[in-house]
Amino acid sequence: MRWDSLSNEPPEDGDEESRPAGPAALFGAAAVVTRTFDTPEFRGITFHEVRARSILNRVPGASRMPFEWTVNPYRGCSHACVYCFARKTHSYLDLDTGIGFDSQIVVKTNAPELLRRELAARRWTGAHIAMGTNVDCYQRAEGRYRLMPGIIGALRDHANPFSILTKGTLILRDLPLLQEAAAVADVGISVSVGFTDTALWRTVEPGTPSPAARLHAVRTLTDAGIECGVLMAPVIPFLGDSPEQLRDTVRAVAESGATSVTPLVLHLRPGAREWFTAWLGEHHPHLVERYERMYAGGSYAPTWYQRMITRQVHELAAEFGIGPGGSGRDRGTLLPERPAEPVPAGPTQLSLL
Repeated sequence: MRWDSLSNEPPEDGDEESRPAGPAALFGAAAVVTRTFDTPEFRGITFHEVRARSILNRVPGASRMPFEWTVNPYRGCSHACVYCFARKTHSYLDLDTGIGFDSQIVVKTNAPELLRRELAARRWTGAHIAMGTNVDCYQRAEGRYRLMPGIIGALRDHANPFSILTKGTLILRDLPLLQEAAAVADVGISVSVGFTDTALWRTVEPGTPSPAARLHAVRTLTDAGIECGVLMAPVIPFLGDSPEQLRDTVRAVAESGATSVTPLVLHLRPGAREWFTAWLGEHHPHLVERYERMYAGGSYAPTWYQRMITRQVHELAAEFGIGPGGSGRDRGTLLPERPAEPVPAGPTQLSLL
């Protein structure tokens, strides 16, 4: 999406502060309406409302991915996960990839109507659509803008298969819609829970619901007949990867009724790497040098480490009776766009996408 490809729309009436962004404003385009809301849950967050010209995005290098098309109604994410790989995308909009990514949220306000129109186009063949693979579609902004009910409704009405990956418990609001969609198309849901350590959660994922709340959402979804897998991501080296931590997490996943568990080791791409390193230096300075060595070869942890974590998680999954998982498209286990290198399968391998 480019800012100069949007059309302007006047702001709605309301008690919030709003202003159209002029040529000298942040994005250099008059097509943006900027809003702030003086409520506790949105304090410190700025929303940039845009009218997008398209909403179905074709994934670059789709032949290497389990999905070819995505829908992303938001850019930026108030979950504020310090490791988020999508941080770099904010630089394309001349926005900061640190605090700016967490607090400057782009909202494609016309996403539901646009998707409905694009699904009805003769050229659309009904391919699987993945959501939440870039930023979370059930982040805090969704509570205000309510874009997902319209999006799910459009997919349901066209019997179009889709998957959602989220850390947001707000997905439960749309449970009736998900059930209706699942009755006419393949629907896969994954909830991301990399660890159950509450102290780690409070510092590394400060804007997200707690791991326990997310696993409760998994239980609610599965009890309602919506198969739900857990993406155990990220497994954070030296902070969330001890045998005890892995065991506690997989046990909790099993108790939630998840249909599968898929581990993914932390990867640090440009944009995320700098922000995570700064966080590490503040909270765990003794680990900075170890991280520099571990990620000296690039964005990904060494293959031997990925294999070790995968083997441990799969052994625990077998012990607790989870799996084997199916493919992400079949079982709801999605990886973010541009996933880590594939890890060779062992005898108890759960599907990694």
